[in-house]
Amino acid sequence: MQKPSNLELSLLIMRLATALFLLVWAIDKIVNQGHAQNVFKTFYFSAPPPETLTALGAVQTLIVLAFASGFARFWTYGAVLLMHLVSTLSTYGRLIDPWGPGAQLLFWAAIPVLAAMVALFLLRDQDRLLSIDAARRKP
Repeated sequence: MQKPSNLELSLLIMRLATALFLLVWAIDKIVNQGHAQNVFKTFYFSAPPPETLTALGAVQTLIVLAFASGFARFWTYGAVLLMHLVSTLSTYGRLIDPWGPGAQLLFWAAIPVLAAMVALFLLRDQDRLLSIDAARRKP
């Protein structure tokens, strides 16, 4: 068996760390619905009912797990990128004025995560280590 390259190992680490980051938010919609409703009310101007949050959390969890396993990379990497892009854009006010009233610098953590997701999407064909989809593509 060939030793994985630094690129493949780096991409695996980015993929798994990103998946954990997203998994916490997906599961939050299922197990902490009051918090999830407050997040939606604050950033998306609506508070979905618990049934909707459970369904959304379940779908997001499945997508994130597929992403973590490297399955259907074009679609799952694109889906997690889109999910995080939407959530990052929903906090634009806090990003534009990070020192204003009610602002928290922690929102800026979304920017490097977004950059990592763009990098993962662009390098998805090289992200073969521990990837279910790797057998379908030739190196």
